[in-house]
Amino acid sequence: MSTCATASRDLAEPLAGTAANARTWLLLEQPGPWGVQALTSSHLDPELGRALEEAAEGTGVRVALIRRPGRHADCHTAERRRVFAAHVAPGAQAPDALWLRAAVTEDPTQLLRLDFAALGEGNHHSFDTTLGGTAHTGAPLALVCTNGKRDRCCALLGRPLATELAVSGAQGAWEVTHLGGHRFSPTLLVLPYGYAYGRIGAHAVKDVLAAVTEGRIVTDRCRGNSAWERPGQAAELAVRTATGEDRAGVLAVVRIDGAAPRWEVTVTHTDGRHWRVTVAQGASLPPRPESCGSALGSPARMDVVAVRPL
Repeated sequence: MSTCATASRDLAEPLAGTAANARTWLLLEQPGPWGVQALTSSHLDPELGRALEEAAEGTGVRVALIRRPGRHADCHTAERRRVFAAHVAPGAQAPDALWLRAAVTEDPTQLLRLDFAALGEGNHHSFDTTLGGTAHTGAPLALVCTNGKRDRCCALLGRPLATELAVSGAQGAWEVTHLGGHRFSPTLLVLPYGYAYGRIGAHAVKDVLAAVTEGRIVTDRCRGNSAWERPGQAAELAVRTATGEDRAGVLAVVRIDGAAPRWEVTVTHTDGRHWRVTVAQGASLPPRPESCGSALGSPARMDVVAVRPL
């Protein structure tokens, strides 16, 4: 039986402009199985999960659960859990606005004491004071969506990728609950810079991670930077392609004018250059399932019409 990922790949559906939207990612380690809505259908206290969802709503923060690749036993005993927070939206003239913080907690309810609005704006003070957060100095985080309860493609394609990365020694490999776009499985989010990827294999992931350690962005198979809305994601990638710019943090989407099905997006560089990018929304045809088992549909696609230096 064909899967949604197979259909999307065979129809060559574009990847650019399909990343989940979040300026800041908040990741909590949670072993054990995950349900469709993982924050409220896992071994995490569902009341805490609902409270985290409510706290994050409208702040630009996206909360997700993570676990190490492999078997997912959960003994329901108190244990130290890793927590990460990453702000992935560079300022127009401030590439140092990007950060990735790490902490350890034995009490995940501490996360409710965080200032979610400040986190969404790029201020990590509450993360540091509440959780003892510090700058993450280890390997970049490679987050692979493996939640088969949301879509079987994430299990069939994501879990083998996460396992292969872990076996190969990728220190930053984690499984994550949801990155959106099941039909692009296996899907990947790389922190600290916040670029998402689709239809990606282990060898390509290693290239992406090697580039990230050098402060560079690989655009092949890239879905976009989660900091921007979908037209901005497509526009920023188009500027990178047009100019050959691969340095992280030097481009920012500072303005999006218009509404579906057409936008004018302004992209700036830290060296003072500006571009106006025209992005048009199209429909992916012929119809295909957006997730396994769903009715056929024509998901929106972001087509870049023009890239003009200003």
